[in-house]
Parts: sequence; C-alpha cells; structure tokens
Amino acid sequence: MENKKELRNWLDKMNLTHPLLIAGPCSAETEEQVLKTAHQLKNTDTNVFRAGIWKPRTRPGMFEGVGAIGLKWMQRAKEETGLLLTTEVANAAHVELALEHDIDIFWIGARTTVSPFNIQEIADALRGTDKIVLIKNPVNPDLSLWLGAVERIYKADIKNIGVIHRGFSTYQKSKYRNNPEWQLAIELQNKFPDLPMICDPSHIAGKRDMIFDVSQIALDLNFDGLMIETHPDPDNAWSDAAQQVTPNMLEKITQELKVRKEAGEGDEFKSSLQKLRTKIDEIDDRLLHLLSDRMRISEDIGRVKKSQNVAVLQTTRWNEILGKMILDGEKLGLSEEFVLRMFKAIHQESINKQAKILDS
Repeated sequence: MENKKELRNWLDKMNLTHPLLIAGPCSAETEEQVLKTAHQLKNTDTNVFRAGIWKPRTRPGMFEGVGAIGLKWMQRAKEETGLLLTTEVANAAHVELALEHDIDIFWIGARTTVSPFNIQEIADALRGTDKIVLIKNPVNPDLSLWLGAVERIYKADIKNIGVIHRGFSTYQKSKYRNNPEWQLAIELQNKFPDLPMICDPSHIAGKRDMIFDVSQIALDLNFDGLMIETHPDPDNAWSDAAQQVTPNMLEKITQELKVRKEAGEGDEFKSSLQKLRTKIDEIDDRLLHLLSDRMRISEDIGRVKKSQNVAVLQTTRWNEILGKMILDGEKLGLSEEFVLRMFKAIHQESINKQAKILDS
C-alpha cells in the first residue's frame, strides 16, 4: 500500500500542509454552531473540518447526533470557508447520505471497527469512489481487528486509506481517557509503513489540558496528522465537553508544537545515535537473560507448590511485590503505569509457568 505517498500527493494537490490538521466539534449541534466553528477554524492551520453527525452512545437517552440535517450545515460551511469535510460513518446508509452531501473524508469509529460485518457494509458502499477513508483503532487493544478493517476497505478497491489512533479502553487506573498503547500504533506502522497515521489526542486525553502533550508525542513518533475536537464554547458542548478546545486554544497548541525531521544529518549525529543504540541493545540482552532466570525460578516455585498441593496464585504475596515495585520504580524515575504493565506481564508469565508444572 502506497497510501502515505498518495495522501501526501493529495495534500499537495489540495494545497494543504503536512502534518494534516483535522478540527471541529465532537458533534454538530446547530447550524449556527457549525458555521461559527468553521469560520473561526478557517483562520488557523486547520485543513479539514470535522463534526459528528451520528453519535454512537453507550446508553440510550444520551445525545446521539442531529442526523442528516447536520450534513447540510457542513456542506454550507464548506461553501463559505473552503475547508474540506469529514464525518464518521457507521453503516451503508450513513455513507450514502455523506456522499450526497459532498463529504470529502470518511472516518470509521472505534465502535464500528470492532465489527467486520459493519466494516464490510461500509466498504461495499464506498466501492468505486475515490474518497479517503480513515479507520480508527478498535475500542480494545486488538491489532488484528484494526488490521482486518484496513484490509477489508483496501480489498474494496479503496486506495486512499489512513488510520486514526484514538487510544484504547482500559479498566486499569490511567491518567488518560483512552490509554494510548503507543506500541500498538508503532506495530501497525511497522507492518504498513506507508499507511498514513493520524492521532486523535482528544479521545486519548479526555481532558483539554493534556491535548498538547499527547499531540507532541504523536508528532515525535512521526504521525502524519492530528484530529483535535474544537468548539467555540466547549464547556457547554452537547457531548465530550471536557476534551474540546476553543479555536484560539487550538491555534496556540499548533503554534507551539514541534514537527521533527524524519532523520538526522551529519556523521557526529549518526555516531552518537549508534553508540547509544548499542548500549540499549546490550541492556536489552541482559534484560532477556534476567527474565529467563526469573522464569526458571518461577518453575522451581511451581515444583515446591506442587509437592504440597498449593494453589498457584498467592494474592497477598503478589500485592506485596506490586506495591514495592511501584514505590521503587517511582524512586528510579519510572511511572506507576509502566511498572504496573511490566510486572503484570511478568506475573502472568510466571503463573503460566507454574500452572504447567502443577498440571504436569
């Protein structure tokens, strides 16, 4: 897939900047709100105006979008400002209505990505068009579902494809609304290096004061653009009020963001980077050997437990270890979130090792 090249060609053809900036309200609420937001965004670095027309809500009774009437408001905003348009589609009916109203870019939401049936329906409805389709990651951290959605859209002969990283739901304590799980986005990039990657810092952060930091991380990871929810009066927005910013705040964020070069230059830079990478390689090798030693000890513990018919999981011991590691990790400059994830993975592997011993 040469989508990244095609997207950049598309940006050049439309006289748009890179990285791409998509901005607009979480939801289209009124015609006045849509037009006001679009006109204010016209004076920023925004390339594409976004607004949710149909809103998938967790429970009935919540605001589920204004529906097709909002597409007319967006169409008028395009006529008055020249901004391109994007909205979320979740089924064939949405696609048909969006096509009728000259929507330029279609995005598929996280709740839709989890359903191969819905993805296929959207792919079939878009077959034969030259529209750009951006696919958000699924709600849960499942790379196969994300890749599967991309493949279904691509097999429908839709070549202008990109993805949106909006973070993943988690039951664990986190400062984010949706945990970024950056490594999954990086893994997807490794599998499809030419696939354009957009970051949605609004849904990752869940709070407007964190949007700059998440956006900068995304640009540091060489993302191709940002989708930032923007509203003229965010505190009174009808949906996701806490994570929306004003157009003025958006402009301030984009002015302060730093776009990194893809590669450095000069022999001194390359030499310094290689030396540091060699050190990391050596530490990684030691880490693997230490983890292997730890797992062998876990197997020995499993044998001791088997001799006394003792259960694998010892909750008190595990909680003691986790509490100590979190405190020690903080002293060493490691975040609680990282320590939790790392030791939970180690603990799970230890349980697997011991369980095999007990069952043998």
